[in-house]
Amino acid sequence: MDGILPLWKERGMTSHDCVFKLRKILHTKKVGHGGTLDPDVDGVLPICIGKGTKVIEYLQESGKVYEGEITLGFSTTTEDRSGEIVEEKAVMTGLSEREIDQAMATFIGTITQVPPMYSAVKVNGRRLYEYARAGETVERPERKAVIESFKRTTRPVYNEETKTQSWRFEVSCGKGTYVRTLAVDLGAKLGYPAHMSDLTRLASGGFSVGQAVTLAQVAELMEKEQIDQALQPIEEAMKDFPRIDLSDADWQKVKNGQVLPMKDFGLKKMPDQLLAFFYQNQLVSMYGQHPEKNWLLKPSKVIRNEV
Repeated sequence: MDGILPLWKERGMTSHDCVFKLRKILHTKKVGHGGTLDPDVDGVLPICIGKGTKVIEYLQESGKVYEGEITLGFSTTTEDRSGEIVEEKAVMTGLSEREIDQAMATFIGTITQVPPMYSAVKVNGRRLYEYARAGETVERPERKAVIESFKRTTRPVYNEETKTQSWRFEVSCGKGTYVRTLAVDLGAKLGYPAHMSDLTRLASGGFSVGQAVTLAQVAELMEKEQIDQALQPIEEAMKDFPRIDLSDADWQKVKNGQVLPMKDFGLKKMPDQLLAFFYQNQLVSMYGQHPEKNWLLKPSKVIRNEV
């Protein structure tokens, strides 16, 4: 069994929990996920199966789309609603839509983020959440993130009783973006401690909500021997990479991992991304520029050497 399974991860489960359960349901050990989702977050989690595990790193590089809710008035240890309150500031008068929209617009483009303490980023060989759970603090490295769009999707709601203000949003962002931190930084821009009070991932790795299936649905499809209805081809995950279709002669070279001249494929310069080599409509290899000879292409990852 080879391919990508767009899973709808339910809340309360880790991404690893999903992989563990799917190994049992699918009767195969070769299962991995293409991008971690926090336990409190639901949404699209691409699951790679069989030869599909060879493209995990490319899925993780892809952009993602989320919808969620931001709440002004207090911040938490985890930057979401599951953490303990660390700072409070009552919102005495609700902010206007214009103020909020103008602040959100300033985050579009390349921004700098400091990863939350409760994250899997490694510092000195330990993950930040390990320091956090031990009550320790450590200097966190700044990271770049790309925000393609960040917009409010509902009217802001002011809660007179709790002196907080909330609104829902949608964000399209690049690899490694911490949406929790985006909520916190937006709050700071508006002058209030804030946290991400809800989050759902709508798209990841080129797969969206409409394609996703739950664990229960996967189990049912397996029982009916209809899992192919949910399984997406590996090729679907690579559709954003420049594609080159190989001739029979080229395929003989590629399947043996040969270094190839760029001119053989009509290339005058190397694209910014890796090249996806296809033979008979199947993805067979990923090629990139040779590290020492810039007119040559070198295999980066062999996906199939038999078609």
